[in-house]
Amino acid sequence: MRIGFAFTGAGHLLKESVQVAEKLANDHEVTIFLSGAAEEVLKMYGLYERVKSLTGGKYRELATDSDQKFSYPITGRLSLGKYDLLIVSPATANTVSKIVYGIADTLVTNAVAQSGKGAVPVYMVPVDIHPGPIDTVLPSKMELSKCQSCDDCFASIACEQGAILPHEEIDLTKCIGCGLCRNTCPYDAISEGKIITIYMRDIDIENTCKLSSIDNIQIFENPHEILDKI
Repeated sequence: MRIGFAFTGAGHLLKESVQVAEKLANDHEVTIFLSGAAEEVLKMYGLYERVKSLTGGKYRELATDSDQKFSYPITGRLSLGKYDLLIVSPATANTVSKIVYGIADTLVTNAVAQSGKGAVPVYMVPVDIHPGPIDTVLPSKMELSKCQSCDDCFASIACEQGAILPHEEIDLTKCIGCGLCRNTCPYDAISEGKIITIYMRDIDIENTCKLSSIDNIQIFENPHEILDKI
């Protein structure tokens, strides 16, 4: 099969989505589509290089918002039916709301719109499906309660990206999730993979319900369910 796999900027179910993309790339031609936020967030979670390693050659490209500019020429393949399937996982509430209201102003939302025109099925994993609380994973975080305010911050010295603001926080726009800071701090003041609880907004749940009514779109709760479907 020839598959487009689109990531958006959600941290929830991101690692699981990367695992599914890796498995699909073993047996299929997979083109990766990254929204601007997805490119940033994949780096924060230390997953960007894993995704990038899946690409190379025609129909195995890495397409990004910045590379595709404003016309997103690569999505024309979807309107021409060049792909058998488009997967969007994870899909943020922002992406879902744009698709529901016909807005196609990012690489990913444009890819979904062009899929509709080319009769290409779209499998989506929205992060906002059920009302109430969900547990999700954070990228690297500075735990100030453990920070000893060392004169020479070992974590900051070790960070090759300059992402550590000593005794304050981590600049996640620079972080690539390499783990050097966590491994270097003698006081375990850098956490990775911390679980927090967030609450779904009613409007985002409503938009996910509307999403499922679009003809060529099918909703999944977890990206691993897609493997069973394929």
